[in-house]
Amino acid sequence: MSAPAHIDPRLLRAFVAVAEELHFTRAAARLYIAQQALSRDVRRLERELGAELFVRTTRQVTLTPDGERLLPHARRVLAAQHDLLAAFAAGQARPLLVDLNTPGLVTGRRVLHRARELAPDCELMARYESGLTGAAADLLAGRLDVSFGRFAGLDPALRSGLEQQPVRYEPMAVVLPEDHPLAASAQVPLAALAGEAVYAGAGNPRTPEWTDLARRLFEGRGIRLAPPLPLAVGDEEFTRVMAKTRNPVLAVVDFPPHAGTVRRPLVDPVPLAPVSLVWRKGLVHPGLTALRTAVAEIARSEGWLRRPADGWIPAADEAVMSGGATGAG
Repeated sequence: MSAPAHIDPRLLRAFVAVAEELHFTRAAARLYIAQQALSRDVRRLERELGAELFVRTTRQVTLTPDGERLLPHARRVLAAQHDLLAAFAAGQARPLLVDLNTPGLVTGRRVLHRARELAPDCELMARYESGLTGAAADLLAGRLDVSFGRFAGLDPALRSGLEQQPVRYEPMAVVLPEDHPLAASAQVPLAALAGEAVYAGAGNPRTPEWTDLARRLFEGRGIRLAPPLPLAVGDEEFTRVMAKTRNPVLAVVDFPPHAGTVRRPLVDPVPLAPVSLVWRKGLVHPGLTALRTAVAEIARSEGWLRRPADGWIPAADEAVMSGGATGAG
């Protein structure tokens, strides 16, 4: 293998993605680029190195011996570049952009407020875009720094570039029209929703992790997922769409109130929404340290990570939450 004077890190990133996925389509999706552009970058790297890195057939992609030899070096170069950029960002104390998903939700807002107290010299900027899947692309691309949500619900290719810290087992609730027969109850047993079509974000590309959680919860209980709806942005649109469809909406106990609706906690069992703090691998910033410290403080004082005896959560989510944090921050 010949040694060029310079290699664009973008080409190494393309090579590592294909080497780890062994599939050009999946690697392109992981990098959020077109497959044609990915193939072009890999071919350019092969020309610059004077070596064939992959054996491509119609059935599979495998590494050549030169590709196997390059892989650990490419990973080290990319890791060093990431560390350099992260250290520079930390030294400049640039603003940290934090996605709180939905205005009015308590968990992320409390963590952010406490982090601002812990790091008053840091600028921690909030945005509200809704959904961890929607945020993940921005996290990986560096357009966003931190988000909250169900980490186990992300595609493994997305999770591989992210780190997380468990925040809370948040009890779930149902939002009902105020004249719904179940609205008079202080709590709603899951069995009481049998035969209902409950809206859980079906069709929303930002929140498939939430829809998947709902699907797992509803399975075997006679509860249907309500069909997709246009994305309702803002309190007024949410209230209007709910009044029109009259479908119950799956939510969490801290979901903000809306006119014409009531929020009732779900019981028997108590379904739990697993919330993690999520950031891209290698991010170093005093604001992230403050957020992680705030999570640990509040979770300990409020018992956010204590599961109720009758709590329900998918096994994959419990493995993530009980496994603790990843990354040193």
